[in-house]
Amino acid sequence: MRSLFKIVVLGCLPLSVALFRPLALAQTQTQSTPSGQSSSESVSSPDPASVDSSPTLTQLRAMVDRGHATDALKQLDVLAKQQPVAAGVNRVRGLALYSEGDFTDANIAFESALKQDPHDEESAQLRGLTLFRLGRPADAIPLLESASSWTSQTKIDPNYVLALCYLDTNRYDNARQAFATQYGFAPDSAPAYLLTARMLLRRDYLPVAQQFAAKALELDPQLPLAHALLGEVALAGEHLDSAIAEFEKERLRNPLDGSIYDRLGDAYSRAGDYTKAQQSLQRALLLEPNSTGPYILLGKVLIKRQDPASALMYLERAEKMDSNNYITHSLLGQAYRSLGRVDEASRETEISHKIQAASEPKLETLH
Repeated sequence: MRSLFKIVVLGCLPLSVALFRPLALAQTQTQSTPSGQSSSESVSSPDPASVDSSPTLTQLRAMVDRGHATDALKQLDVLAKQQPVAAGVNRVRGLALYSEGDFTDANIAFESALKQDPHDEESAQLRGLTLFRLGRPADAIPLLESASSWTSQTKIDPNYVLALCYLDTNRYDNARQAFATQYGFAPDSAPAYLLTARMLLRRDYLPVAQQFAAKALELDPQLPLAHALLGEVALAGEHLDSAIAEFEKERLRNPLDGSIYDRLGDAYSRAGDYTKAQQSLQRALLLEPNSTGPYILLGKVLIKRQDPASALMYLERAEKMDSNNYITHSLLGQAYRSLGRVDEASRETEISHKIQAASEPKLETLH
């Protein structure tokens, strides 16, 4: 939950083979062979000259897209050993290796595909993405720059990954231009600066995020959410007075935006002003009744105010809305313990620990 803990996302959604649309499957006609096998079954000994256009390679691509990369790789490895290697084999093999998380070998396969066909845009995009996942953004940039447009197989705008590579190599203005291209903004516009500031905040580049958000306001003093983002940057840096001031400015411009009251409640709570925190969070609840954030924060604030019975009401509601949030269970444990309900407190604390332990391997930073 964004208001309680931060997981930097690479940026964003785990990136997987699902980011790329499968090639349309060709209709396959079954033909008998002298041994009684159909031509679609004879995947281990295709005609090298016709692999790229044959249903066999298309079917192997479809296997990868359906999550059967291991099975597809067994046959793709055979095809890759044939000389000359048929066009398309290394690309599909790289795709299969990528989906298996074998980025090192996937990079080698895509590199081979590009040696065969330097104009293979999909392989260029995939190799750029693979290098990014290998932590080599500088090497990924030329590939992504050369294939930064959509192809028939692309399902995510390559400008997004390119922009992240620019961020990781401190090329912030280039990142702004790439993000602007993705969203259709003018590169030097206030929205482009504000969008880039948000992405910089996600990656904890706080000083640069603050500069870009301030530039957005300079270009357009009435830009919605600019003060909110400056407040988020200040809150992330624990500059609580500045955060509160920025959120209050945004509240005046967007009085019906429930998320602003949620952020204000968080800032006031951290500053120890629990009365204003409670007031802000109750306002947030009226505007965003289906968001768990205000309920959890209210529970936390009411525990601080020595009102565990009221806290319990909000926390139990949050638990019904999302039973897999370990912070909710941790706070429930505190509330039950304050009320002398020891067994329930122990149960909730144990649940919190189990959820946290189970989720830790999944909280990896996405690049």
